[in-house]
Amino acid sequence: MALPNTSVINTLLAASPILLVLGLMVFLRWGGQHAGPAGWLAGLVIAALAFGLTFDVFWVSQLKGLFLALFVLAVMIPALLLYHIVDQSGGIRAIAQFLEQTIADRGILLIVMAWAFSGMLEGLAGFGLPIAIVAPMLVGLGVEPVIAVAAVAVGHAWSVTFGDMGIIWQTLIAVVKIDSVALAQTAALMLGIACVLCGLASARILGYTQRAPFVITMAIVMSATQFVLAVIDLTPLAAFGAGAVGVVGGMLVSRNPVSPRNQVSKPLATALISYGTLTLLMATIYLIPPLRATLDQVMWRMEFPQVATMMGFVTPAGFGQAFRFLTHPGASILAIAMMSYLIFVRRGYLQKESWRIAFAATWQSAAPASIGILWMVGLAALMDHTGMTLALARALSDTMGSAFPFVSPLVGILGAFTTGSNNNSNVLFGTLQQNAALLLGIAPNILIAAQTTGGSLGSMIAPAKLIVGCSTVNLKGHEGQILRVTLPYGLLIGLTMGLVAFVISRL
Repeated sequence: MALPNTSVINTLLAASPILLVLGLMVFLRWGGQHAGPAGWLAGLVIAALAFGLTFDVFWVSQLKGLFLALFVLAVMIPALLLYHIVDQSGGIRAIAQFLEQTIADRGILLIVMAWAFSGMLEGLAGFGLPIAIVAPMLVGLGVEPVIAVAAVAVGHAWSVTFGDMGIIWQTLIAVVKIDSVALAQTAALMLGIACVLCGLASARILGYTQRAPFVITMAIVMSATQFVLAVIDLTPLAAFGAGAVGVVGGMLVSRNPVSPRNQVSKPLATALISYGTLTLLMATIYLIPPLRATLDQVMWRMEFPQVATMMGFVTPAGFGQAFRFLTHPGASILAIAMMSYLIFVRRGYLQKESWRIAFAATWQSAAPASIGILWMVGLAALMDHTGMTLALARALSDTMGSAFPFVSPLVGILGAFTTGSNNNSNVLFGTLQQNAALLLGIAPNILIAAQTTGGSLGSMIAPAKLIVGCSTVNLKGHEGQILRVTLPYGLLIGLTMGLVAFVISRL
């Protein structure tokens, strides 16, 4: 009997840690905090037995991964804390109530809430919170629960890459090590097209396809806003700003002539004060180069030696993740969170003990996600430094050839579907897409942008997020019903983005 092709065996071995993670999360419904360690351990064993892992390669890869994970968590945790402080004051729901009172046309109101408002919330904090918050609001307005969850799941997907105050984008840049502005141009363009399609799909789910002209007009404005903010390197505000523009646009297009004109409520004031001040602070830092250059000087990073596996795979010497403490997005977010709490308590918007509730809610969201990120990033760094990622990229590029851009977004969708996170999808597949692009002679930014666009779209079908949405509208156990609604839209929009990636790659 002929022996199997060694390259095929290597490809299967290289893929096995990722397949294990995906299998555990899909079939056994493990969370990332449990599947991540299992995948990392499998990757460690395979790297040692089949890819020549050495101790030097191990510690360099894992220390780099740890620094990257800490960089990401330093954005995620303050962003969640600020969100929960504002939510404790009633600020998030006050925005929704204000929209109900201001927008006269029911169709535009529902579309704005499911598409633009949810996208704005995604810009502030992800982890399924936009679905959990907006879906019950739509149910309260008379929308059927299944339709409400599906409309928000599809509607907010365009905003995920630049959401969470830029955490996902920061992770992607750190993983693939490509200039942020250069990649943002391609990614924002593709996500802008996705914004149009998600808006139209959400309108169709809600039964208001006749509002397509409004959706297309606002999508162009929202996409342009996101593009500009991303290209000028204000990525932490890109999704939030685009969603806010869509919300304001809906208010202007269909303003209720009898809407109350009394003073801004206290809860609404908390949201405006917190996120308005954060926007102003970040814009000041990012748009005044001398100030940013001065603040950037407070920086630390570690230099790593060149390492090689016993198979001869070399990772050159270089620096790890740079920590610019004063311009890191997490620093601004944490400062505003602390300021908001102190001001709100002094003015009577919050009780002194409310910080305990905000911290508890932050911990409940952040703890499992943090564990998952630490292990997933560690696995990705291990695979990258042992040549496993390159082996997978070679196999995919050899199989698909020049048609690979067609399926590139579907890889991102698969990752988000199984791990429940665009962030994890990018960590697992970002470098793979980059290597495939280099092997095929395609500009890496095209396939990386397609990857993260697919990861965003995967949010509309990720069981982890649908479960969160169903839990808030008394649909526990009915995730399959939601998935049957959202899956066709996810695949159709994903294939459309694949066509866009293919066209761009041929230019």
